[in-house]
Amino acid sequence: MNQKFLEEMLDTCSVSGHEIELQKKVIDYMKDVSDEIMTDMTGNVIQVLNPHSPLKVLLCGHIDEIGFIVTSVQSDGSLKVTNAGGVRAVLYLGTHVQIKTKKGIVHGVVIVNSSLMKKTDLTCEDLTIDIGASSKEEALRYVDVGDCVCASTSYKYLVNDRMAARAMDDRIGAFIVLEAIRRAKEKGCKIGAYGATTVGEETSMRGAFWASQKVKPTCAIAIDVTYTSDYEGVSASATGEVALGKGPVLCHSSIVNKKMNEILETCAKKLNIHLQYEIASGRTGTDADNIHFTNDGVPVALVSIPLRYMHSSIETLSLKDVQEIIDLLAEFLCAFDETVELDPFKG
Repeated sequence: MNQKFLEEMLDTCSVSGHEIELQKKVIDYMKDVSDEIMTDMTGNVIQVLNPHSPLKVLLCGHIDEIGFIVTSVQSDGSLKVTNAGGVRAVLYLGTHVQIKTKKGIVHGVVIVNSSLMKKTDLTCEDLTIDIGASSKEEALRYVDVGDCVCASTSYKYLVNDRMAARAMDDRIGAFIVLEAIRRAKEKGCKIGAYGATTVGEETSMRGAFWASQKVKPTCAIAIDVTYTSDYEGVSASATGEVALGKGPVLCHSSIVNKKMNEILETCAKKLNIHLQYEIASGRTGTDADNIHFTNDGVPVALVSIPLRYMHSSIETLSLKDVQEIIDLLAEFLCAFDETVELDPFKG
């Protein structure tokens, strides 16, 4: 895998609704491998191999991240914000943030004081950003209402082949989609392989819906992160035992097509990849849900990356798991053919 491009993806602010800068980098990165690159009005980018094949497998990983949107500029030059996605306000007190503006990145800090630290029901509306401005007029020379904000942090490599960063949810899924398309082409994939980096998952779930409507796939796989149960304070009783470094996670859900899981299991066995499992009795809370409800009910599967500390600036994963998921998806794309029957009433 190309870790340099992963680093570039992680360093690029891509708050939900503000993904186009990063999507343009994706287009540039994939232009040497894709037979066709599709875009749409909502902001999705879709890499295509073998566009004339009647068999179409869609891979989806959302490229947006959680963050904030500037709602107002106060008389003292500070900024007020609201959430874009499931941010946890308490994690941002006393931290550095970056505001993505038309003129470039403006840096700021989230103010902290004793009353905020004592507040037990802190919300995003309690947060205030100081960019150094002394008045509303001065601040408006740098930022506008509607600009997006995210944590100003970078990736770090930990021991045991692990990596920590903000926006692993789901920048890593989008990266896996791109690398799986590259690997599938190297392996001689014959079917139509469609790799979508989708927008808006953290706020509206719109991207995957419209990507599926555009492609009209035979089947689809969503690639997202999932909670691990391998650190203090987390229970495995709700969704199952999941740990870093123990391999890709498949989902047992009423939405997931059982035959697709079986094919993924066969591919994993061939590659000697150990699988983990999670349980979602209904909706999965990922792009898989909205894909399934498109067209005539697209058969879907969900492959997840084990992740610690989700929706924080220190989301941590195993690069070993990442590589195994890339290999697994590429193998699935190469193994899928016209003999595969996904209808539960047939085969």
